[in-house]
Amino acid sequence: MTACRSDSRQPVIKERELIKMALRNIVTKEDPILSKVCKPVDKFDEKLHQLLDDMIETLRKAEGVGLAAPQVGYLKRVFIMDLGDEMLECINPEITKRKGKQRVLEGCLSCPNDWGYVTRPMKCHLKAQNRYGEYYEVDLEELGAQCACHEYDHLDGNLFVGLIEERVDPKELEEK
Repeated sequence: MTACRSDSRQPVIKERELIKMALRNIVTKEDPILSKVCKPVDKFDEKLHQLLDDMIETLRKAEGVGLAAPQVGYLKRVFIMDLGDEMLECINPEITKRKGKQRVLEGCLSCPNDWGYVTRPMKCHLKAQNRYGEYYEVDLEELGAQCACHEYDHLDGNLFVGLIEERVDPKELEEK
């Protein structure tokens, strides 16, 4: 779950006041928006800031690790990740390197009853922009790499259920 920034810019949002936040509805896998390719963000304005703030509140309320814009009904190349002590905002992200493999149990806020094992990279290198349009790069591993790849898939209209190698019954998870 390590995030290592490779430049001095701060893509991370620490605990700060988020103004005029609102919970957004999370769409489920039946919604056709989740199978569409998202468009790049070209305006870094108050509307984008509001979307990001709302996504952060929605993610926290849902107790998830990541959330992509199409999951709240917006076809823009935006996702956020809560990596424990930091919230990473990723706008127009690119995963430029993937290394290693990890077989991990995965779920999705848009697929509430689907759980299963998938193979994700152990490490990845992410290039993205922050809410102000500034570019940054970050090296992620383990949960960070898993989450970045999962959310990035959403931006291309792909759900993790297509990658499941072994399904897990949600009732089994409750028992543990």
